[in-house]
Formats: sequence, C-alpha cells, structure tokens
Amino acid sequence: MKPVIKLILSILFTLGIGTLGGLFTAPEIGGWYATLQKPSFQPPNWLFGPVWSLLYTLMGISLYMVWKQPSSDRRNKALTIFIIQFVLNFSWSIIFFNQHQVGWALVEIVVMWVCILLTIIRFYQIKPAAAWLLVPYILWVSFATALNAAIWKLNPA
Repeated sequence: MKPVIKLILSILFTLGIGTLGGLFTAPEIGGWYATLQKPSFQPPNWLFGPVWSLLYTLMGISLYMVWKQPSSDRRNKALTIFIIQFVLNFSWSIIFFNQHQVGWALVEIVVMWVCILLTIIRFYQIKPAAAWLLVPYILWVSFATALNAAIWKLNPA
C-alpha cells in the first residue's frame, strides 16, 4: 500500500471513529449534560469539537508513522495498544454521555490514560515523532479526567 494511502486511511480512521463517538455525545449536550453541576474550570462546550478534531488528526498522523514502519513484533504490539486505547476513547463517550454513568466513565478514562501512556512509550521506541504527536492527547485526557472526576463529585448519584 502506498504511504499516502496509509496516511489518508489513518486519519480517516481516527476522525471517523471520533465522529462516531460524537454521535453518542451531541444529543446529550443540550439535555442531560446541561443539567449537571460542573466545575469552574469547565471550558465552553464549543471548544470540545475543534480540540478533539485536532487531536484525532494528530493521532491519525501518529498511527500512520508507526504503521508505515516494517512489520515487526514491536510495531504490531504498539499498534495493538493504540487500538485498545482508541476503543477505550470511543467507549468513554458511550459510558459518560449515552449511559450517564459518570463514575464508571471516570474508571474507564483512568484505564484509557494508562493505555495512552503505554502507546506513547511503545511509539517512542519505534518512531519518537509519533510519540510526541500524542502528547497533546494525553494532556487533554488528563484534563478530561479531572473534569470527569469533578463532575462525578458535584453530582452524586
């Protein structure tokens, strides 16, 4: 497969799955989510879409940089952990927004954060630039984890 095709597929994959996750999120923003107490550091709702679009694009480029490397056990394990963290990323939207399980979403996002860190470590061993492209992602998920925790604390079940 040509490198440009791998790049396009990688970005379409991450943006596409991210958009799919957004389908579980968007209907709840003006409804259930609007009823929750939120911490003072809650950013405006309009900010989340552009930030996630940028992060999914960076993830796609990072994925491509590792995927284009020669097949090896190290590369395949790195791609596997990337997929695991990405499934967790997608699942968080369902748990938090669709199922309204704020506490379980907090547990899930912590596991996701660990998997992102492992992805960064694995990607760094293969292509350091690919790992660095994921740093904004783990920083945003760190913030999202704090936000999830604050919402959980402010809205006891």
